[in-house]
Amino acid sequence: MPRRPMFLALALLTAAPALAADERQLVELPPPMQQHMLSNMRDHLRSLEEMTAALAAGKPKDAAAIAENRIGMSSLTMHGADHLGRYMPEPMQRMGAELHHASSRFAIAVEDAELDPDAKRPQRVYAALGDIMAACNGCHAAYRLR
Repeated sequence: MPRRPMFLALALLTAAPALAADERQLVELPPPMQQHMLSNMRDHLRSLEEMTAALAAGKPKDAAAIAENRIGMSSLTMHGADHLGRYMPEPMQRMGAELHHASSRFAIAVEDAELDPDAKRPQRVYAALGDIMAACNGCHAAYRLR
């Protein structure tokens, strides 16, 4: 039995909540800033994909570098956080800061895992990866740009 129809049915079922009224807080940004923020978020998602692929390929140091340089605290200047932040409500600013901190903590967890002989080190790396995704999901659940 082909999987595609099952996938489409599942996609339609999971999309149903999206058809309901969107009660997230609208954050109004000037159009260029909105495009900038959306571009940053797409890069964060690409980064998560690349980090996961690096972990799957047995290249945790690559995953750590992507996390730190593209989402972590080292990426703030690249993403223009200083001029985007002033348009965000304070709780959204805190959520964004948590995303960047979580990404830097992931990079540290990967580096620590190499030094730690404990068999649970992979779980700590994946837990740190989960913290990054939780930060993204929390913000997306609370706020919208359109």
